[in-house]
Amino acid sequence: MSNKPITMLQIRRILQLLEEGRSKREISRVMQCSRHTVDAYVSRLPPTQSLIELSRLPDAELSKLFYNGNTASKPDSRYEYLSSRFDYYQKELKRTGVTKQTLWEEYHEQVPDGYEYVQFCVHVKDHERLNGATMHFEHQAGDRVQIDFAGKELSYLDTSTGEMISCPVLVCVLPYSGYTYVEALKSTSQEHLFTALGRCMSYFGGVPKNALSDNMKQFVQKTNNYEPTFNLLCEQWSRYYNTTLSAARVAKPKDKPTVENMVNVSYTRIYAPLRDETILSLKELNQRILVCLDKHNRTPFKKRSYSRYDRFMQDEFSLLKGLPKEPFVIKYTASAKVQMNYHVTLGEDYHHYSVPFQYIGKQTKLVYDQDVVEVLSGNGSDCYSHTQFQKAWLYHFR
Repeated sequence: MSNKPITMLQIRRILQLLEEGRSKREISRVMQCSRHTVDAYVSRLPPTQSLIELSRLPDAELSKLFYNGNTASKPDSRYEYLSSRFDYYQKELKRTGVTKQTLWEEYHEQVPDGYEYVQFCVHVKDHERLNGATMHFEHQAGDRVQIDFAGKELSYLDTSTGEMISCPVLVCVLPYSGYTYVEALKSTSQEHLFTALGRCMSYFGGVPKNALSDNMKQFVQKTNNYEPTFNLLCEQWSRYYNTTLSAARVAKPKDKPTVENMVNVSYTRIYAPLRDETILSLKELNQRILVCLDKHNRTPFKKRSYSRYDRFMQDEFSLLKGLPKEPFVIKYTASAKVQMNYHVTLGEDYHHYSVPFQYIGKQTKLVYDQDVVEVLSGNGSDCYSHTQFQKAWLYHFR
């Protein structure tokens, strides 16, 4: 029988031709297949059923007569040995100067009666193709936001210097609905990133259960494919918004395909419309981005009557967790010794803050943000139960 089974449609055509009284030679000419192939399939016709009865059988039953047990091939010891070395070959091919020809020559020395070069390459290539297969993700509403930076930047004109200021662009997507948030930042620093992520949550009007990023240094302190270690500020942000952090594997962009695709879409839907505009500030740039973004989110999907915004509002918005009452504020820490004038000095702004004189000479911990400085004494586990003491040490500064 032919190594490549013919289709069910072809089998039904053979039955029709046989019913018309055509010879096997004529059938092979009409079907454009070998005489041996026709012989092989005709030989499987059951003698107890007529051609008309066979042609009326559903595909599932008819296939059992012609295919059942016929396509199974005998185990090939050559392939079993070769397949055990596929992972090794993939690693070796990444090394400088190593080619399939090199690997085949080594293989041929080990297995003289093995595959020839062309068949060797076919099997290795098939393994590469299977290994590169992608999984279809089924996203759940409200489950996750995917976070990434676009590869290209946007810019605005600094009128005081005439210089074009480039800005990194943050892209966040809810994979279920495709609802998207985009913002240009002053820099990719943690300070600007996490405040922007807070604005992203406000734009969504709620918080998804999980936040997925790649292994950007602003998020991940120590990479690991299974349990990456997130830095302190990232942990603060996740606790504040009550969301679980996760990170894609190193060099595996397909772990977050929705945001990777959205980065490319943003080039068309946001970058292109802004390409000829003269924008004079970061604030103005983000205002223009929001206009383009709103148009993108409300544009219906191809061959669909609804948009990302429609799907988000209908299926996802109600499943998001509530937002905190106040936006996320980054808190910094420092240590300072109480001086003889019962003050501590914050190096960030070189301001002096008074404390009760009883703590002269003691080491304190300063926790501060843009608005408030807290001075704490004692070890890290003791957050000072002296409420009056703690309240007396709150100082506002701008």
